[in-house]
Amino acid sequence: MSTGQPNPIMNLVPLVLIFVIFYFMLIRPQKKQQHEHKKMLEGIAKNDEIVTSGGIHGTVINVKDKTVIVRIDENVKMEIEKSSVAYIKRPQVQAGS
Repeated sequence: MSTGQPNPIMNLVPLVLIFVIFYFMLIRPQKKQQHEHKKMLEGIAKNDEIVTSGGIHGTVINVKDKTVIVRIDENVKMEIEKSSVAYIKRPQVQAGS
């Protein structure tokens, strides 16, 4: 009787499996979310109502290459980086009115 040693490749299978699970559970969804955010930032237009990552609500009055100018109140304008825009507010549709 000989006691055979386990195949060294079989020792790598659990690590590869963990990496595959990690890729599909974390990396791939995060890349998809980043792509959607980038696409949203490219679509910012004048008169869009936005919310920044700092929680500031405002209306876009001018769009530049890397920044946007936002009106946050009467006679109050602020220039912010496009990357700090968290999302664009969409008008809510009232059902049954």
